[in-house]
Amino acid sequence: MAKQLDYMTMREIFSRFQAAEAEPRGELNHVNAYTLVVAVALSAQATDAGVNKATAKLFEIADTPQKMLDLGEEAVIEHIKTIGLYRNKAKNVIKLSRILVDQYGGEVPNSRAALESLPGVGRKTANVVLNMWWHYPAQAVDTHIYRLGNRSGIAPGKDVVAVERAIEDNVPVDFQQHAHHWMILHGRYVCVARKPKCGNCIIRDLCQFEDKVL
Repeated sequence: MAKQLDYMTMREIFSRFQAAEAEPRGELNHVNAYTLVVAVALSAQATDAGVNKATAKLFEIADTPQKMLDLGEEAVIEHIKTIGLYRNKAKNVIKLSRILVDQYGGEVPNSRAALESLPGVGRKTANVVLNMWWHYPAQAVDTHIYRLGNRSGIAPGKDVVAVERAIEDNVPVDFQQHAHHWMILHGRYVCVARKPKCGNCIIRDLCQFEDKVL
């Protein structure tokens, strides 16, 4: 695990990320808060591209909790059967839709605790929704962020909660809104698991990773 980088180095890293892409966006397609919750829940152990393909027609006909309930679990399965764990995910989509209708008036709640109470929605999913839909600077730590944070020293931590806290504590506030998106994209496309593309990395001179591939 790398040592936590100092404040000025952190400012320089996120300044470079911002200069490269000022408004990074999540790659899951959605039309409202509800479809975002469903898309992120479906993305566990699946690629964003795969989820987008599976939900393209689903969200055209079921973009609210009630419409999803009307569609039914078997029909949901037919739409998402190309992604991993689709039966369990379909069951959770129906369950969370029922809870949203019965307990929240068909609206998606915007507290982390309320979101995490929904079937199939964990802390990462809740943070993605809070960040992308309500623009709250929540930090959703996935495998890419965990890897990048620990390799580079941007946000070292023994588990995802520790990495989340390291981002919140050490990334300057003016970069917090987009921090997790910059880190996800960098981890997904540059700081990849097996052969990181250090030669194309815009922060390689600031990164503490010892086994750089140049």
